[in-house]
Amino acid sequence: MLNIVYFAWVREGVGRDGEQVERPAPDATVADLVAMLAARGGGYAQVLGDPVKLRAAIDQRFVPLDTVIGAAGEVALFPPVTGG
Repeated sequence: MLNIVYFAWVREGVGRDGEQVERPAPDATVADLVAMLAARGGGYAQVLGDPVKLRAAIDQRFVPLDTVIGAAGEVALFPPVTGG
């Protein structure tokens, strides 16, 4: 199983802090996972339907969406973060 954690408006849109899903194929990317989740419809489609608005981390390390998930234990999805 793969743990998924949602933050900020992504969490609000899907209606949960996180969940566990079946581990995707060994060569699946974060973008593939996002597409799979968005295909569920409802809040998932609304917040995950435009991946350009998302950022991700695998096992607490920021990664581009085209990163292969591999044997990771956790994927986090969140909006872009700004600092100041």
